[in-house]
Amino acid sequence: MTANSAHRRFRWAGVLLAIFGASAVLLGAFGAHALRGALSPAQMEIWRTAMQYHFWHTLAFGFAARIRGRVADIAALLFALGLLLFCGSLYALALNAPHWVGAITPLGGAAFVAGWIALGIGLHREK
Repeated sequence: MTANSAHRRFRWAGVLLAIFGASAVLLGAFGAHALRGALSPAQMEIWRTAMQYHFWHTLAFGFAARIRGRVADIAALLFALGLLLFCGSLYALALNAPHWVGAITPLGGAAFVAGWIALGIGLHREK
């Protein structure tokens, strides 16, 4: 990887990190304020679960994006995919999406697990 391509990679990772982090805060505030009383306790619990995974895996994405190597790049990609599939499907389910949307959630969870494994491998390989 050239210095220029590494710089571009980190710049794009930074943009995604900012989007993931800002959206986690905004969706958390939206859930705490706008949705309070509008959703059932079960729906709010689904929303909270999505928020928790959203925050933690945003941090994991940022960490993976700072490590050099192809496996770390794959980890960052898997965390991003997990955020979209896992958290996105839970947010949608909390807002009364059709039940079939729940079939997407485990795919996002698998992406998270694979991302953590790839992150571990990437850290082990880092010089």
